[in-house]
Amino acid sequence: MTATVLPARTLGSLTSSAIGFGAMVLSPGMYGEIDDDRAVTALRTALDEGATLIDTSDGYGSDGHNERLIGRAVRGRRDQVVIATKFGFRIPEGAEAHTFPVSYTFGELAVNAEPKHVRGYAEQSLRNLGTDHIDLYYPHFPDPQVPIEDTVGAVAELVGAGLVGHLGLSNVTADQLRRAHAVHPVAAVQTQWSMWQPIDPELHAAARELGVGIVAWSPLGGGFLTGTVQRLDEDDFRRNVPRFDAANLQANNDRYAPLRGIAADLGLTPGQLALAWLLHQDEHVVPIPGSRTPAHIAENLQAARVELHPDTLDRVDEALRAFVPEGTGSLLAREA
Repeated sequence: MTATVLPARTLGSLTSSAIGFGAMVLSPGMYGEIDDDRAVTALRTALDEGATLIDTSDGYGSDGHNERLIGRAVRGRRDQVVIATKFGFRIPEGAEAHTFPVSYTFGELAVNAEPKHVRGYAEQSLRNLGTDHIDLYYPHFPDPQVPIEDTVGAVAELVGAGLVGHLGLSNVTADQLRRAHAVHPVAAVQTQWSMWQPIDPELHAAARELGVGIVAWSPLGGGFLTGTVQRLDEDDFRRNVPRFDAANLQANNDRYAPLRGIAADLGLTPGQLALAWLLHQDEHVVPIPGSRTPAHIAENLQAARVELHPDTLDRVDEALRAFVPEGTGSLLAREA
């Protein structure tokens, strides 16, 4: 099958489809159970429908499960795909766990991004992915006990060795981006950004100033902005997010009604409107929605071709000003 060609965007010196695919949802324990065959079908649908950027992490699923899924799905198509993965959560045996607070209900996460571990992380990801290079490589979170310059310096060595094509940063501040970029050019910064979670304006300004692209994770608000989430299964990771608490979810769905109405007026799904709106915020933003359903994947990617009139954008922005969600939505405690 010949893949559909979507409009392209640049992330620093890296070229990507305007909308990518976030593969986190394809591992069990994220949005409930899923089998590997269904997950691979979802990934291949994303490729067939024109997504060239596939985002994963060594921390998604157990023992590199998510990366291995991608390796299986892209076999024979590696030259069509920009593989982005992240490191730091799969802490080596005997290494110290460096904890930091988050606004999820479990309160904290732990990473280790010490330079001495970075090459080992990358080599394991390369084995999982079944490839000889990673196109875009990120520390998943800045390590609270390691200067960002030191972690970036270790990734820069991988770029020099040909194991990594481009350096990215994930979940950082504007200051951390500037400090990292002074060590090695940063192609993209991955951050949470959607209709119900604004980007940090200082981070956005720094990215624009430095020519760094933005990869928007959770661009559909963990699926909320599709307008279809009414309840969550017991093993759904989103139960850790306060905005998906049963009472908050009901209130948020009620408040989202005007934006669902705008989408209907335009002949779009709410999710397509959310993605198209985000694409209109910056010419160098690439959202990475994830889905397990082929029809929804195709629907999401079609938003790359949606043009919104300035009057429509004004109408959406007016509705967004009145849409104040219940519950914290940012992952990072400092932004909650």
